[in-house]
Amino acid sequence: MLALVLLSACSLLTDHYGAPADLADTAPIEVTVPPGTSPRSVGAILQEAGAIDSAEDFTMYVRISKEGGCLKAGRFRLHRAMDAHTILETLCGVPLPEDEPFTIVEGWRIREIDAALAAKGWTQPGEYAALVQSPQGFAAPFALPSDSLEGYLFPETYMVIPDKWDTRAFVQRQLDTLAERVYAPNKEAIAASKRPFSDIVILASMLEREEPTPAQRPLVAGIIWKRLDSGWNLGIDATSRYTLDEWNDRKAFLKKLRDPSDPYNTRLRQGLPPTAIGNAGTTAFEAAISPVASEYWYYLHDSKGVLHPGRNVAEHEALRRKYNVY
Repeated sequence: MLALVLLSACSLLTDHYGAPADLADTAPIEVTVPPGTSPRSVGAILQEAGAIDSAEDFTMYVRISKEGGCLKAGRFRLHRAMDAHTILETLCGVPLPEDEPFTIVEGWRIREIDAALAAKGWTQPGEYAALVQSPQGFAAPFALPSDSLEGYLFPETYMVIPDKWDTRAFVQRQLDTLAERVYAPNKEAIAASKRPFSDIVILASMLEREEPTPAQRPLVAGIIWKRLDSGWNLGIDATSRYTLDEWNDRKAFLKKLRDPSDPYNTRLRQGLPPTAIGNAGTTAFEAAISPVASEYWYYLHDSKGVLHPGRNVAEHEALRRKYNVY
């Protein structure tokens, strides 16, 4: 009989100390439990987060119930309608994943990355762009430009922790990824090419936009390098789109093609454009580093995106007429 009385009293106490803060409030509350937190000390963390009203009551519940021995570190989603038992059960379960994927698409310019970050709410509009266009203080195993990191901001799906977002740290991570994925494994080939890495970055960015089929990029890279080395105008229309607000704004693009003062107009100006025109992925970089030599000097794509190289002006013009490409 005494045992039953004690059991009943214990149940009443746990019901009292473990009662929900507000049965009607199911708004999610994220709580971070640091490593080493004990069940008896977690009450203060829960009270500070607003998940419970009284750390003392919660600690008393733990003492009486002896629950929570499997408490885990990490982030958890709770709400004020949970009783102490449910809270402890949740804190003994699987923590929320800390990382969130953020994808930078191959070919994106600084402006697209900036807009995507601002849309996430992780930066203010223009914050990322301002940082990478005044890139002092960043480190890399290759020389970095002083005016813009366009082309060096490696496109990838990065796992990030939104609550711990640091724009400068993210940019450095992009540079580190470029070094790891492109520069380090191709260091000997880059040296053998006798071309500055900065030129390779620019050419890779053009390949990313010019040739949609990765298998064809080495051939196109060979044609572009050959034209560049021979002092020919590159004639790559994608470069004239670089400064447009909208990449596919045809009216603004046609105007750019007729503008000899535009430094990105490779139809009317010799040499590489002053910066990369976007951020290239691995296959574009590999093609720029290891191009395929050929007899071709020209190329075009038909309406289906199929590549058609030409050996001379006459052949190129015939291909233009055949596929109606002008």
